[in-house]
Amino acid sequence: MMPDDFMLRALVAGMMVALAAGPLGCFVIWRRMAYFGDATAHAAILGVALALAFSISIFIGTLITALAMAVLVSTLAGRGWAMDTTLGVLAHSALALGLVAVSFLPRVRVDLTAFLFGDILTVSWSELWVIGGGAAAVLGLVLWRWSGLLTATISEELAQSSGIRPDFERLVLTLALALVVAASLRVVGALLIAAMLIVPAAAARVYARSPEGMAGLAVVFGWVAVVSGLAMSLRLDTPAGPSIVTAAAAIFAVSVSGAGLFRLVRRQD
Repeated sequence: MMPDDFMLRALVAGMMVALAAGPLGCFVIWRRMAYFGDATAHAAILGVALALAFSISIFIGTLITALAMAVLVSTLAGRGWAMDTTLGVLAHSALALGLVAVSFLPRVRVDLTAFLFGDILTVSWSELWVIGGGAAAVLGLVLWRWSGLLTATISEELAQSSGIRPDFERLVLTLALALVVAASLRVVGALLIAAMLIVPAAAARVYARSPEGMAGLAVVFGWVAVVSGLAMSLRLDTPAGPSIVTAAAAIFAVSVSGAGLFRLVRRQD
């Protein structure tokens, strides 16, 4: 297999994940759902264990558990639970339970490092179709409900007065989060998925002048992070998934520093 063949697959996979994660990450930031995304991502490891135990697709297993976690968290939030503590308990419990469950599976010997931190360089063409389908579904959901999601994010009372059901929009967002977790597991891993949702969107927030502009810029920053991270991994022989997130963090640092310098120059003028 030619080296540029696996690099091409890695690049396409990363681009598709960034395309879906960019707009969705904006809603995660606007709704202050960072811990929510983290808990959903950590549940994916339990999904890997279930998929191996029942010999089903890893994508299906992670999607089911991520969706179950997201629905559970949404239900508890609606009942007034303290979300920071609840999410911390659920996220780490699901991750630990998944790791323990895998160790009990007979005749199954799997290196979970790839599922924790991603293994984008080994993505196959068949897996690429799965990732692409998941990313397309996420993007389709967000675009379909963009106006409703945005209105419900600004004010649930405003949404209700406009004939929009905030609980339905929350369900759409929950499903989109579960889908992006399932699609991203092979790319950046369960421990880094939340970073790809949050960091590019946070960097875009510095310069965006509209919600649509922030979503578009988040996608661009995500693409730059993927290209830069893969180049770093190839040149320095570093893990690809963490390298992509490191590149995204560098973009965020440059964005924040650049915005501060720009404001300082404007004040002096």
